[in-house]
Amino acid sequence: MFTQNLEEPFLSTEIYLIRHGETVANREGIFRGRLDFPLNENGLIQAEALAEELKRVEFAAIFSSPLTRAVQTAEAIARRHNLTPIIDDGFQNINLGIWQGKDKGEVKRDFPELWRLWDEEPENLLVPGGERLADVRRRAKRSLDRIVEDYKGKKIAVVSHRSVLKCLLAEILNMKENYFWKFHFDTASYSILEHSRDYTIYLFNETKHLKNFIREER
Repeated sequence: MFTQNLEEPFLSTEIYLIRHGETVANREGIFRGRLDFPLNENGLIQAEALAEELKRVEFAAIFSSPLTRAVQTAEAIARRHNLTPIIDDGFQNINLGIWQGKDKGEVKRDFPELWRLWDEEPENLLVPGGERLADVRRRAKRSLDRIVEDYKGKKIAVVSHRSVLKCLLAEILNMKENYFWKFHFDTASYSILEHSRDYTIYLFNETKHLKNFIREER
């Protein structure tokens, strides 16, 4: 008798990549890095609008960077789902060393060569006391791969920072150079990935739920 050997089907996992809501540092053009800015008033409004937008998504888990602005955004979403955000250091923001807390105009004036790298070749930048984008790529992807394995076939959310999300997509797409400024994530935006055999991008930088946000370029 002929017996057909069927491979186990690939389970599809849906991942919502979310940038945290607005802070005063976003408004004022200050490098944030790992300084722990909370959401400002508009950021809190954005987080609630995002939570309302995603309230019908059946999340199994919501992960967050440890920084307050990400946790506050994750908590707004989690309240609609009776969940508690899970803190994951892999989604922590990039360490920007001595630039953290400095106005971007001040950095451009005081660190002209480093600013040139930030503006033209951020993949080659290392701010004194900081972290390379390559390191962010590796740790964020490790965390994503782990939670996708743990939550196969389910829906999960990751709340993080624009630099981390840029690096994560570059790693998924195997982009080695000149990738950083090719992605743009607005505050309180969400993007959707699907994972079965590999990662697929289904939606990018969705902001239709937001009434007020600023567009940060550099």
